[in-house]
Amino acid sequence: MAFSAVIVAAGAGLRAGPGGAKQWRALGGKALVRWSVEALLAAGARRVVAVIPAGEEARAAAALEGLEGWVTAAGGASRADSVIAGLATLEADPDEVVLVHDAARPFVTAGHVAALIAALEGADGAAPALAVADTLKRLDDDRSASTAPREGLWRAQTPQAFRFRTVAAGYDAWPPNETPTDDAAAVEAAGGRVVLIAGDPMLMKLTWPEDFSMAERMLAGSRTVRIGQGFDAHRFEPGDGVWLCGVRVAHTARLVGHSDADAGLHALTDALLGAIAAGDIGDHFPPTDERWKDASSDQFLLHAISLIAGEGGRVINVDVTLICEAPRIGPHRAAMRARLAQLLGIDIGRVSVKATTTEGMGFAGRAEGLAAQAVAIVDFPA
Repeated sequence: MAFSAVIVAAGAGLRAGPGGAKQWRALGGKALVRWSVEALLAAGARRVVAVIPAGEEARAAAALEGLEGWVTAAGGASRADSVIAGLATLEADPDEVVLVHDAARPFVTAGHVAALIAALEGADGAAPALAVADTLKRLDDDRSASTAPREGLWRAQTPQAFRFRTVAAGYDAWPPNETPTDDAAAVEAAGGRVVLIAGDPMLMKLTWPEDFSMAERMLAGSRTVRIGQGFDAHRFEPGDGVWLCGVRVAHTARLVGHSDADAGLHALTDALLGAIAAGDIGDHFPPTDERWKDASSDQFLLHAISLIAGEGGRVINVDVTLICEAPRIGPHRAAMRARLAQLLGIDIGRVSVKATTTEGMGFAGRAEGLAAQAVAIVDFPA
């Protein structure tokens, strides 16, 4: 089922400690807000609205560079105000499913999304929740504690799912001098029925400095590494330049291909697809399909990245080797690394681009064409 999403990322995040607002802080090598935007887009979101502090559009653009299908909205004084701003920007059909999610919960997956959408059948809203396991204490003004009953209590998480008209009506009806603690509360107060589904400890909310430390430890210790490799080759024909690793290089020939024939991006795309056993580039973008004629290969790579993100994966590092007698790669290597880092959303220090020749042997040695091979390391939840 089609859905859209509002991601709330407009808070000051001061409780997370030094380092600035937490939505822009790095977790596992990428901005906190990118985790949720990337995952929901990969899960099939038609559109994602990231609600951010007013005036920080440039920071959002940098954090979400390379992703498509998202827009920003300026947040308000409270979380509820920010959700309302996000819904207004979304412009969804009244019956469309809308997920409202906090960027502070970075580990959302396509599985969470599917479970929430399924739970909306016969309900006005759905939210993941965990039963309260700890004893609850109420602290009085004099610092003395009293025990509170925990029976029937659950800890609500996000994302929470609703039809657009339902959540919008809930916020419209909410008293202006009060603030709901979550979106389900607004729908409940308007008479809606919200059901709970099984929550997930991985949907933890990062609030304090120690939460970030724990999340980093979880990423390091609860993930498995997969390796993919790819190879591609294209022949030359008369022309004035080639595309390699997302960079146009002037040359006395061009590469023949149905798309832009960027062998570097094609090899890297196949490496990423290989890491998730998702076939090859031809399975996803058949050369017989006219939609891909002369297409930029950037979109092939971004598609592979989105599939990886949809499984909760992240690219750790890549290594591309270009095999040709000409053109010379050295003068363009830095630009190629920068472009790949931009597309992959990782630090340039994790991107390698090399070049070699075949010492005059074979088709590459005879300058009939060129080839590229790539290796990618990707990690996933164990």
